[in-house]
Order: sequence, then C-alpha cells, then structure tokens
Amino acid sequence: MYLRKTTRRNRDGSTVVYYALAENVWNASAKRADAKVMHSFGRADQLDHVALERLVRSINRVLEQEDAATSGQARLPELEIERVYDLGVVLAARSLWEEIGIGPAIRDCLAKAGLSAPHEMALFAMAANRLDDPCSKRGCAERWLPDVAWLPKAQDLNTDQLYRALDVLAVWAPEIEESVFAKTADLFNLDVDLIFYDTTTAYFEAEQPDEAGGVWAGREYPALRRRGHSKEGRNTDPQVVVALAVTRDGMPVRSWVLPGDTADVSTVERVKKDLRAWRLGRCLFVGDAGMYSAHNMATLAKGMGHYLLAVPMRKVKEIEEEVLTRPGRYRQVADNLQVKEVIVGDGTRQRRYILCRNPLEAQRQRHHRDQVLDVLKGELAALAERREDHPKAACARLASHRFARYLSTDDKGRPSLDQAKVKEVAAYDGKFVVITNDDTLTPEDAALGDKGAWIIEACFRKMKQRGLQVRPMFHWSPRRIEAHVKLCVLALQLQRAAELRCDQPWHQIAHSLAALKAVRYTTEKQTIVQRTKIAAELAKILKKIGVSIPKQIISVGKATSDGEIA
Repeated sequence: MYLRKTTRRNRDGSTVVYYALAENVWNASAKRADAKVMHSFGRADQLDHVALERLVRSINRVLEQEDAATSGQARLPELEIERVYDLGVVLAARSLWEEIGIGPAIRDCLAKAGLSAPHEMALFAMAANRLDDPCSKRGCAERWLPDVAWLPKAQDLNTDQLYRALDVLAVWAPEIEESVFAKTADLFNLDVDLIFYDTTTAYFEAEQPDEAGGVWAGREYPALRRRGHSKEGRNTDPQVVVALAVTRDGMPVRSWVLPGDTADVSTVERVKKDLRAWRLGRCLFVGDAGMYSAHNMATLAKGMGHYLLAVPMRKVKEIEEEVLTRPGRYRQVADNLQVKEVIVGDGTRQRRYILCRNPLEAQRQRHHRDQVLDVLKGELAALAERREDHPKAACARLASHRFARYLSTDDKGRPSLDQAKVKEVAAYDGKFVVITNDDTLTPEDAALGDKGAWIIEACFRKMKQRGLQVRPMFHWSPRRIEAHVKLCVLALQLQRAAELRCDQPWHQIAHSLAALKAVRYTTEKQTIVQRTKIAAELAKILKKIGVSIPKQIISVGKATSDGEIA
C-alpha cells in the first residue's frame, strides 16, 4: 500500500495533481499488477494537510507500540553527541607527573614562594601538550585545552597564565630538576655512575641576534640568541645552545641553555660544577669529540673525577703517530666491535687510549673509497688530455672535499693521485678512539660506553625532530627561552618514564593511548560523559604506566548550553 500521485492536464493547459491511497493487485488474465485505489484524498491544492499529518502520527504510534511489544524493549531515546575529548595521553601524563615527582616538586617550590595561582596545573598542561600535539602557548590555551578531558582545573587557563607559569619555572628549575632526579633514580633504579653529556643547537627565525640579556627575580640572564656554529647547518640564524646530561637509561639528569656562540669545550666546567652539587658519588662523564680538549680533561679530572671522551682522530697528531701504529692484537667485544688498549706516556702524563674498530664499517668505507678513486682516476685522465698546463678543472678537483684528500700537485700545479695519502686515509677505516682516566674501566666497557652515546643523540632527536618539537620557539626574552627548553625536558622525562615502564617507543605508546576518548552526549535532557571501549593492548599499557582504568560513565548531569563537562 502506498500514496499514489496522478496528474491531469486541463484543456486550458493547466495541470491538476490528485493523491490517493492505493495498492497493487495482481491481474491474472493480463498477467500484470494493476493499481487499485483504496481511498481518494482529492486534489493536492485542496488537501487537508493537518488531517493527513494526524493519520501519519496515528500509524507511527501503532507501529512503535508493536515494535516495543515484539522486542520487549522501549524505543531508544535520541542521542546528540556534542563533543569528543582526548583522554588517553593526558591520563598517562598526569599519572607519571605525580609518580616521578614533578608535580610534588613544583608544588613545594610554589609553597616556598607563597604563590597560590594554578602554576603547577599550567606547567602540566604545557608539558602534556608537548607529548600530545605540540603547539604554541596560545595554541595550547585556545585550541588544545578545550579538546582535552580530565583537566577540569585547566579548562579556564588563558595564555597569560601559561606565560606566568613559565616565569615561575625559570626561577625554580634547578630545584625542580634535582628533586625529580632524586625521585626517578630511586624509582627506576637508574645507573647514575655513567652520565652522558652533549650539546645541540636550536635556531630562531630572527634577523638580528640579541645584544643584551636581562634581569628577572634577582637573576641576571645573558643574551641567548646569538650566532655561532650551528649543528643544524644554519650559521646565519641566531641560535641557542642546549646542553643535556642523561643517564645510561636515557633519563635526563639536568639541562642547560647557553648563548648561541658558546663553544662546546667551554661548557664542561660549569656542567661538572652543577652536577657536583648533586652528590652523585662516583660519576663517569661521557662526551663526544666536541668535548675533547686538554682544558676539559684537566677540569674533569679535578677532585678524582673520571671521564670518557671520544677523540677527534685526524686532529690529534699523537693518534696518528702513537695509537694507530702501535702493534698489538684487537680483542673481540661484539660481532661488529674490536678493541685494543694503548698507553702513551709515563707517570702523571700517562694517557690511556682505547682504539676501537668496526669491521663492517671498515668494509663499507673501503668499498666507498674504491668507488671514489675510480671516478677520480677517470677525471684525472680527462685532465691529462687537455693542452693547458693548469686548467680550471684542476683547481676544482684540488678544492673538492671529496677528492682533495687523495691528491698532490706537481711543479706546474697539476693534480695527481697520491698513493701515500690513500694509504693514510685507509688507516682510519672503521676506527674510532676514546680516552679515559678511569683505570678501573675495562677496554670493553670503555668502547661500549662510548658507543652508548647514541642515547643522548636519541634524546635530542626526540626534543627537536620527533614529537616534543622544542622549536620553533615563539619567545624572545632569555628567561622564557630557558623556561621553554626546561619545559620540553620535563616532557622528555615523562616520555622516557613511559618508555621504561612499557618497554616500547613513545610513538607506539601514544598511538595506543590516542584510542581512549571521552564522549559527551545529551539524551533526555541529561548530559553524559562516557569513555570509549578499552582494548586489551591499551589496558596493558595503562596498567604498566600505573593508570587506573576510568569508570565507563565518567559523569552524568543536566544538559547545559555552555559546553562544559558536567
């Protein structure tokens, strides 16, 4: 049965539409279905629409009663989903924030300063934002916080309050870092005998460097945004130097923010002084080749201090003359690592070098050099066929970073392949050298300790390239630049704590946590906030991090129009 619509054309050209209730009846003789009119509603322009609506409602009421009777259930109420909030990352971050002692440390500092503003919640909101969806402080307050559940005290934070919290962190960062390190070292049973240290740079999209620093809360800050040697290849842009000390497990110990024109070798004295105040006991300082200098080694050795530094082999003549040529067999440490101990000098001037060799890397470098030499021989042959005594192409080869190391010149300045230089370069294949003043450290441990320096490089990658995004920095005052970096280090501590708990990289943990949402919907004049279903893998991660699974119905309240979670 259906509503039938028919049209009739009048002689004057006008059309009239008629409605009727009809059904199809099978005509056996004609073998087709014919429409049979059950009731005529008349012309469409004269139709009683109110009566027709009453009929529709009556039919629907009967159908709903029959559906409820057959299914045994009442009709489902209409649902209106108002918003979906991120819940997983912020829940995990808040649990770790308290567990590793960041929250308590900040609250203790605020109590000492007599501050009652919500600075601790503001700092947590900014750190959690780094873990979830890094953005500027304005973006954190105006875009990120409204989309996050479980932070009722942070929903009303504005941009100005976030900046005020950064100022507090700039003043109290040393006390907070020391308190958090003491807590994490005990909580995760960290090996604090081995401290890795390195520096990196972070550039600014600014035309001019800072000429002067500033004073804040009785502390004088130097001009930080300066031009210097950039490790990002942007020497024309102002930058800052970020120094970081981490444990063998990759947990940050302390961070420093230095002017962009600070040389690596000039940072060691300050770092050792700051770490000595923490009474770490026996501490082995591990640094890369940028830390190698006589002054640094003397500074680190003061007070029975121990160090393990990579040596820039081609810049130290003693390596070529005494270490690489010293006879003796290598000892196998791993499939791709061999070591040999070399002692140079006597008495107090004795220097202990560990010569390390990677056979796989040596083979790769040898293969690469053979390819370069094949290309070079072809180009030298082409030069020899020219009539000029000293063509421009010869200068290009002699100035080439790729070819110059293998070339020498004759009386006319023409390049030629120098086999002695080729042999000299080959002597460095797959090798690296470390120096240490710790006699209790075996050559195997020294080699593996230096190889483990990739841990701090991984920390820098997490801060700069993956997730945390320490830059771009939208700050110009020295105190807030420093506080921004310190905030990123706090986020890195949360990230590393989660990785140590779950034994997974953060991007996998964050992907699982992102599935946990809080959904707010309205039904029958009530606002209900309910979490999404928790899968087995997510439940396992929450348990390892120490997060209690939230109840399914988070809250129930009256429907509101202001968009707040009840």
